Amino acid sequence: MRMSTSHCTIIAVIAAFFMMATDQVRAADALPPFKDDLFSTQKVLQTGDGGAFEVIEYDEMRDINGRDQIPEKRTQQKYVSLGVRKSQTDETLSLGGLKLDVTRVGPASAAGFTVIFIHGRNGDRRLGANDYTFGGNFNRLKNLVAGNGGVYYSPSVKSFDSDGVAAIAGLIRYASEQSPGKPVILTCASMGSQICWGISRDPESVKRLKGMVIMSGVADPDFAKSPFYKSKLPLWFAHGSRDPVYAATDQQALFEKLLKANYPTHFTLYQTGNHGTPIRMIDWRRALNWILAS
Repeated sequence: MRMSTSHCTIIAVIAAFFMMATDQVRAADALPPFKDDLFSTQKVLQTGDGGAFEVIEYDEMRDINGRDQIPEKRTQQKYVSLGVRKSQTDETLSLGGLKLDVTRVGPASAAGFTVIFIHGRNGDRRLGANDYTFGGNFNRLKNLVAGNGGVYYSPSVKSFDSDGVAAIAGLIRYASEQSPGKPVILTCASMGSQICWGISRDPESVKRLKGMVIMSGVADPDFAKSPFYKSKLPLWFAHGSRDPVYAATDQQALFEKLLKANYPTHFTLYQTGNHGTPIRMIDWRRALNWILAS
């Protein structure tokens, strides 16, 4: 049966709609599942603010003792996939006169996206590259990034002042130059959050960033004055409700202030969680996909 021009037009519109919908799904789910049955089945106790705020159940006996072969030192083998080590290397980068030790996982150039993790006090590049600590969550992160054409950097930050910020600004610039036009996501834990806040004030770094993740960090009362804020880049917070180092209420107050300003932000609170809980429990696939789709 011959179809009229109007029929063809309707079909074309329908096809375009489904193609657009498929593209949107792919954009919102850029990283496919990886061990989701082990890492993404967390119990949600409470949600609010249209899903931007959530409280996740945390149980130390289950999430540490029941997950680790040696509690806090070595997770069970099923939580890790070590094939990603084939693309892992330690190197020292020269960044505008600065030397920076990093662990890189994934291609040195032409990566589809970049993720950088900044450790806290007394840490170094080994923390963000350790496959077996924090319940294998860094191993999952490495597989999600390098396994999907991205590159992951875990640098050693020598100080959390302007020198440390300058070093990471150099790494962001380097990663962007190695993979032009591709997203760069900065993630910071604990005292390392001071690096994230410092980078948020650097216009050149902000131009290269896609978003940030702050875990168990300090709050920045002047964040609203930063180029990062003015660019409305997505910001994901993760904190333990019983954090004895940096109070969750400080970060939550900043989150609520941002939410009122219609800023793209998300807050995950781990009920009864302590300072290290977000590093162990954050659902990296969900957080990264949210930022990549924003």
